[in-house]
Amino acid sequence: MTRRAWLAFAAMSFIWGVPYLLIRIAVRHGVPPGSLAFGRVALAAVVLLALAWRAGTLRTLRGHWMALLAYAVAEVAIPFPAIAFGEQRISSSLSAILISTMPLLIALLAFRINRSQRPTPTRALGLLLGFGGVVALVGIDIAGKSSELVGAVAILIAAVGYTIGSTLVNLHLTRLDPRATMGASLGIAAVLLAPYAALDRPQAVPGAGAIAAVVVLGLLCTAVAFVIFTVLIAEAGTSRASIITYINPVVAVILGVGLLGEQLGPGAIVGLVLILAGSWLATAGRLPPGMDRLLLPAAQRRDRRRRPERSVSFSQLGELDQGDRVEHEHDREADRPAIEIALDERAATEGSAARTHAESTGESGVLARVHQDQKDQDDAHKYLQGTEDGNHVGLDGSR
Repeated sequence: MTRRAWLAFAAMSFIWGVPYLLIRIAVRHGVPPGSLAFGRVALAAVVLLALAWRAGTLRTLRGHWMALLAYAVAEVAIPFPAIAFGEQRISSSLSAILISTMPLLIALLAFRINRSQRPTPTRALGLLLGFGGVVALVGIDIAGKSSELVGAVAILIAAVGYTIGSTLVNLHLTRLDPRATMGASLGIAAVLLAPYAALDRPQAVPGAGAIAAVVVLGLLCTAVAFVIFTVLIAEAGTSRASIITYINPVVAVILGVGLLGEQLGPGAIVGLVLILAGSWLATAGRLPPGMDRLLLPAAQRRDRRRRPERSVSFSQLGELDQGDRVEHEHDREADRPAIEIALDERAATEGSAARTHAESTGESGVLARVHQDQKDQDDAHKYLQGTEDGNHVGLDGSR
């Protein structure tokens, strides 16, 4: 990666590990969940909408307001107050660990979107490990404590919201300007959160530290962080940018333990390791070197050794016979994230239906547009095949 990409990567790894600490500080010093969520969202919306207006990109949102509304609800209006509510009852460290289950939930949602996709043994192992980590954390450190259990459930609801939000972006909002998309979504969420904030007001004027925490959450951890994240995507690509998902909870745990004096129980430690390992396996579908020998049947290992290497260049691919090319493409397809495959197949189905309709009705203009859309999709596939395999990250970076 370039120097600029490394700087953006380092910044995002830290910035999106900070919100859990700041939320904990705010709620412990008199800022209720509704007011906290509204203040953070409103500040970020003002900044991003101003940037989008200056760039002249707000007009690109026409015709996408229902998708923006759904995204605002799933990604912001529900998760932000839910996390603040949860952190009134559990530590910032536990909150960050529970939010890190999001890649597992994305993998499950991908299987739901495309029922023809079945988890490979590796991805199934990842799901088992990841959710085993949640069970270990809740069962060992939280079991029997009703207040903390309610807080943990609220955090997991937020993780589900983030998962749905990321999927909505991939389905409906990827072609829009990100500043306009996030700015409009945060603006909508601010309107939705306003009544809740009016009812959930502080009983007294919060201290300077709590107010500062809300301001930093809105300006740094939401608005500025999003701008930096777009730079990271442009410089390093989505695959490498997604690695911050595994670093953020570690940063949050270090900050919680070091600055707030939080203590991790054995369940939290075991849960963190299992959740991160399970997320990596469930989304990337790879095992550490040598592990496949322990988990894959001997026949399957022999079949894998007979296949061409996945690093075959374009010129080498042309020299392979037809059978080898089919196996090589099958390998590449098996390694792609399930969510990407599901979305591609949905797009292909919609394009095929539109083309059939155009041919039957003689609408040559529609047919031409369908062919052009299909050509654009094919060009995008060629680009994706030239990049490293990895996970998709939502516009918010999947905090």
